[in-house]
Formats: sequence, structure tokens, C-alpha cells
Amino acid sequence: MEEMLQGALSHLDEAAKYTQVHADVLEKLRYPKEILTARLLLRMDNGSRRSFVAWRCRYDDTRGPTKGGIRYHPDASLDEVVTLAFWMTFKCAVAGLPYGGGKGAIKVDPQQLSRAELERLSRAYVHAFARMIGPERDIPAPDVYTNAMIMGWMADEYSSLVGHPSPAVITGKPLALGGSRGREDATARGGFACSNT
Repeated sequence: MEEMLQGALSHLDEAAKYTQVHADVLEKLRYPKEILTARLLLRMDNGSRRSFVAWRCRYDDTRGPTKGGIRYHPDASLDEVVTLAFWMTFKCAVAGLPYGGGKGAIKVDPQQLSRAELERLSRAYVHAFARMIGPERDIPAPDVYTNAMIMGWMADEYSSLVGHPSPAVITGKPLALGGSRGREDATARGGFACSNT
């Protein structure tokens, strides 16, 4: 694995010195359960085609379906995706949530895409990862440069693929599509609450 994940694993090793965690559990936590890399071929508005690399990682699902954001960023990498899925595994466990850690990304500068291109790219991501995600398996969410509109497109695409409405597949959707009130600023409010305790 790459440098970022190695740094995260060093924290796991350090924490293990102060706990009674069985060696088998530590071994399981050293490696992601599942990683998928895909190349998304996008039709641009001018008729040309461009390809973008995309990833999804399900790090650990011991506590329940994996959950984690999808980021659109020109510097996204597999190492970053796996490391953030690793940390999401621990975030859910520490918070007592019945989820495991997941993460996804597309290596793209979304500010260079039109709205129509952004929608086609978002729908292409769901096509590529449809067998990996799902309400009982892996639940994506917004992250860096993704928002409620993008999550709405993704939820709609997934529902079309499975043939029925499936609002539980993705969080962070618009309220009209089954989103949760307060989701937009939930991360900031959580950070504020933690910093004031």
C-alpha cells in the first residue's frame, strides 16, 4: 500500500499497544475488504470523449454496510480513497454507528465540466459501481466537490438500474428526493460540537 495508508496503519499499531485486541482483528483491519477501480468514459458537450479514473473502497463491513463519501478532485488517488475508508471504519465504530467504512473518488476537476457533463459523469460512476453499492452493502455520501444535486443524480441512476425507487442507496440527497433536513451543514455542526466539548 501507499504512503498515506501506511501512516494510518502506524496509528493502528500504536493504538493496539494499549488495547487487548486479538491479532486476528488487527490483521483484518490492515487490508481493505474490497477495492474497485474503473475508467469512466464521458461524452463531452463538444462531442469528444474523455476518460476519468474512479475508485470505490469498502474497507470493513463487520459492523454493517460500508458508508462514506465520494469526492471529485484532480488530485484524488487510490491511496487517499483507501486511507479515508480506513478512517471512516474507525469513525463509525467510535461513534457507535452500525456501519463500516467506505470511500470513493473520481480524479477530475469538476469546475472544468459543464452541468450536463457533471451529470453524465455522476451517472457513469453509478453505472460502474452499481454492483458494489446498495442500501445493504455500501452507502455513498457527498464529499469534496460533490453535493446534494450530484447525490440526487446518483440516487436516480441507481433506482433506474435496479428498477424501483431506492432512496436509501445514497445520503446527502435533496429533501425532495428523500434527503435529511440538516444534512448540508451536519459535518460542520459535528466539528463545532466536538471542538466545544
